[in-house]
Amino acid sequence: MPNRLADEQSPYLRQHQDNPVDWYPWGEKAFAKARAEDKPIFLSIGYSTCHWCHVMERESFEDEEVAALLNDGYVAIKVDREERPDVDSIYMDVCQMMRGQGGWPLTVLLTPDRKPFFAATYLPKEGRFQQTGLMDLLPRVRSLWQNDRDKLLDDAEEVTDLLRRSMEGQEDGDAPGPELLDEAARQLARQFDRTHGGFGSAPKFPAPHNLLFLLRHWHRTGEGRALGMVTETLDQMRLGGLFDQVGYGFHRYSTDPQWTLPHFEKMLYDQAMHVLAYTEAFQVTGEARYETTARETLTYVLRDLRAPEGGFYSAEDADSENEEGEMEEGAFYVWSTNEVRDLLEPDLAELAIDVYNMSPEGNYQDESTGKRTGKNVLHLDRSLAEEAERRGMDEEVLRERLDTARNALFGARDDRPRPGLDDKVLTDWNGLMVASLATAARAFDEPEYERVAVDAAEFLADTMHNAKGRLLHRYRNGEAGIRATLDDYAYLTWGLLELYETTFDPRWLRAARDHMDACLDRFWDADAGGFYLTPDDGETLIVRPKEASDGARPSGNSVQLMNLLRLARFTGRTAYEDKAAALSRWTGADVHSRPTGFTALLMGLHWALGRPREVVVAGAADADDTTALIEVMRDAYSPTTVTLHRPPGDAPEITELAPFTAAQPPLNEGAAAYVCRDFQCEAPTTDPARLREQLRAP
Repeated sequence: MPNRLADEQSPYLRQHQDNPVDWYPWGEKAFAKARAEDKPIFLSIGYSTCHWCHVMERESFEDEEVAALLNDGYVAIKVDREERPDVDSIYMDVCQMMRGQGGWPLTVLLTPDRKPFFAATYLPKEGRFQQTGLMDLLPRVRSLWQNDRDKLLDDAEEVTDLLRRSMEGQEDGDAPGPELLDEAARQLARQFDRTHGGFGSAPKFPAPHNLLFLLRHWHRTGEGRALGMVTETLDQMRLGGLFDQVGYGFHRYSTDPQWTLPHFEKMLYDQAMHVLAYTEAFQVTGEARYETTARETLTYVLRDLRAPEGGFYSAEDADSENEEGEMEEGAFYVWSTNEVRDLLEPDLAELAIDVYNMSPEGNYQDESTGKRTGKNVLHLDRSLAEEAERRGMDEEVLRERLDTARNALFGARDDRPRPGLDDKVLTDWNGLMVASLATAARAFDEPEYERVAVDAAEFLADTMHNAKGRLLHRYRNGEAGIRATLDDYAYLTWGLLELYETTFDPRWLRAARDHMDACLDRFWDADAGGFYLTPDDGETLIVRPKEASDGARPSGNSVQLMNLLRLARFTGRTAYEDKAAALSRWTGADVHSRPTGFTALLMGLHWALGRPREVVVAGAADADDTTALIEVMRDAYSPTTVTLHRPPGDAPEITELAPFTAAQPPLNEGAAAYVCRDFQCEAPTTDPARLREQLRAP
């Protein structure tokens, strides 16, 4: 019989609905049971595309012996970290405090009032080497709970107190200045892998916000080293196995320094951040390969992650069935040389095997056993131009031959069992996808991306609010639910601002303003500055989390800093800049201690210190002269500029949102551009060449 998780919407929770473990979802029923039966809580946090979450389920949660220990001595709670980032944030901080590291699956033991006294990540059923197994841990803790509880309760109080003090101890520091931008760039340069690109060694995470920061650093300083780190990293990631060479899109991270062997899950937010990085690199360099990679990534997203309602699904799993019908990480993506030879005519097969670095013994090894599987992750050692030169071939001929091979492999791969799809739609990740689509639409002059971004934004507007207009976090199977967190407001506002600059439809600027105001009302810390992760009327947890540092994607506070600064320029409301200044002071001490952990936040600092500029293009929306001025804006890489469109007439809608535009009409019935910075405006121009000169001014 299915357990209680069968009634949940989360695909991750439903993956555990047939476990013999008597799982509860996070909620008062579980806490009440723990109090009534005087049992500790076994909290397990993960997500549907997490490989080691699947391993722990197969080893332990499907096992009758483990289930008996859990059901007899504990109240077992399963949480989807993507549905409840607030719960995950708190207990991940606990794990990092207790263990010095974190990850998923996250395993935490709690008192009935949710105070933690033990934390770990993956735990095997049986202990091995220095790692405790569940069959040892669960009886030992149960015995302590029954016979020496005071020790566990003291530990729980101590950990909870440390957690609270860490939250309350974030005091104002000095507002970061330009020297901190320089120091962050120097630290990234020291961490940079000069051979393979990226930062640090294995496992190597892409962290595209590091690259977006370095592009802004290059823009501010002209420092060629910063741009070189960006282009080398982007090139190496696209060549490596981190990128799906057959079906496109990026896997989550690389298990090796060379970007060759990935963890195979594909996350929506990773695709969005990669698209932003490759798009901005194209704007800076004009190199077509960056546009190509951004487009290929969006091809994957629109093909495999787009929901029929208009939003985007969350992720695809790392694991799928292999030839033996067993679940195996990467089975969908890897190839043997024999498979390739069976699919392609001989000359083409040998070309593909050589170019994509395949071998009979395989380059892919099972992470749990360390043994090679005879399968290969396709990857390139060099660009196609370099490969063509090495072979004495025309580059276009080589490209066409490889496209033929790729299409054949893609068709054959489509017959394999697909990885699991996490088909929940999350507001924050969808807001980020809207931002990347809108940015790509402008940079590549691609109406399809604009249309899809509008569809997604309309879905979020129409569906992801309750009857009172309150923003919601998750949608699945026709049901929207879970109150939004800071990240939902932050990423959605980001997407709406980018969508306004792409469409110049005032409804998106109005929605961005309204969501920012709602977030300030419910999430702002009036005492210290910055935003809490949860609203002031949200569930009472053991602490109210508040985060500033960036992880795999920018933190909500990092994104809101930029949103506040941009909204101040879009609307002329300096109160937004006041909030941004308070936010930067709150983060000041932490940013000074570890600037590379805050590169997305430093993008906002780059804006604040970079003499931001507002450009108002006034003219009829579809007129040739208006379009010519807007094209100049879109050709330029100008990360400290906002662009508004002011139609003709005495009081178009934009003048209510941005009152200063009332005094910036078209000139003599023709389009004009008004360039303003430092609260001063230059004389309007009708000449695209003159506008281009104004934008080049330092």
